[in-house]
Amino acid sequence: MKQLFTSAQEAVNNIQDGSTIMVGGFGLVGIPEQLILALVEKGVKELTIISNNCGVDDWGLGLLLKKKQIKRMIGSYVGENKEFERQVLSGEIEVELIPQGTLAERIRAGGAGIPAFYTPAGVGTIVAEGKETRSFNQKEYVLETALTADFALIRAAKGDTIGNLVYNKTAQNFNPIMAQAAKFTIAEVEDLVEVGSIDPNEVHTPSIFVQGLLQAAQEKRIERLTISSYKEV
Repeated sequence: MKQLFTSAQEAVNNIQDGSTIMVGGFGLVGIPEQLILALVEKGVKELTIISNNCGVDDWGLGLLLKKKQIKRMIGSYVGENKEFERQVLSGEIEVELIPQGTLAERIRAGGAGIPAFYTPAGVGTIVAEGKETRSFNQKEYVLETALTADFALIRAAKGDTIGNLVYNKTAQNFNPIMAQAAKFTIAEVEDLVEVGSIDPNEVHTPSIFVQGLLQAAQEKRIERLTISSYKEV
């Protein structure tokens, strides 16, 4: 049995000021909505957040931004968040922007116990400034270090009571690799089932990588609604 939290507030109770937190999701897809709201309510600050992007102005990690709870953001995309852009340009927040594939691999490497790796992404750009470069087979590569965190807050569609997880479609973005790269992983799941209810062949994240579980419903907001105009002929 894993630690089963009865509320999002209880789940984030041990997260303190200055923590480094990986937050799963891509845009608003697969983000741990209730855990983020609980962090906002708790008021923890000076956080280092590792996530692909920083939500939108009024939802997801954008809520932590608005409350000035994030000190440093490590991600790959400023995205649709005007407040994030404003804080970056005004110097109110420290930001490390990383090519998306490199970000994913740095997290995966952290979970696999690989301290660093070479990649061609970013060679010859500001991404490579101050970093070691090396040539392999007449091609230049830059050395990137692994990323780990104190906590990972992730989202799964289904989980059993020992922590085996299944993600829905594109929610498989950063959630699985983040689960492996943190000291303490809390999974917010929509459907919590008994052990044996999930086919082992369908498990995306094995229970060994999960320390806590929270069953919670989501609003599942749409980041940007795009519709086509229809004209009857």
